[in-house]
Amino acid sequence: MPLRRDAVSDPLLIELPQPCLVVLIGAAGAGKSTLAARHFAPSEILSSDAFRAMVSGDESDQRATRSAFAILHRQLAKRLAAGRTAVVDATNVTPYARRTLLRVAAPFGVPGVAIVLDLDPELVLARNAGRVGRVVPEAAVRHQLDHLRRALAPGRLEGEGFDAIHMLTTAGDLDRLVISRRPLPQ
Repeated sequence: MPLRRDAVSDPLLIELPQPCLVVLIGAAGAGKSTLAARHFAPSEILSSDAFRAMVSGDESDQRATRSAFAILHRQLAKRLAAGRTAVVDATNVTPYARRTLLRVAAPFGVPGVAIVLDLDPELVLARNAGRVGRVVPEAAVRHQLDHLRRALAPGRLEGEGFDAIHMLTTAGDLDRLVISRRPLPQ
């Protein structure tokens, strides 16, 4: 008799077209950077924190956000123009943030894929509080969670122009995630 795989341990498969824009969406502490580091090459990841650190020397310096995102958007356009996948590691919880990324990608004709980390708010707050190094103020995380709730209202995210939307709702989803890639048809 074959071994039965437990539903909890079955892989959660996301198939990505290549190239594409991957927009990670979730509050601070949800696991976006961990997901990116596990499943994508460092050269594919455009991290708002890394660009803030490049601009100001401090990834948490919110005064550097405008400059950091200007650089991120330029690098995104360069990667997509070269036919390379780009993964944007930022909260992306506001419609403006997501719309801007999709606008940058539009001239290159690459699909936009949203990966939403909609974990239990108490887990997100606990993960954020337990971070080594930079802890985002709890009020800011709660504000991000409120934005995420609005983004997940029926039809909202679906109407923004993403070619695919993948929802991760538990820590187990993050652990079971397997990402495969397929070339776009010529």
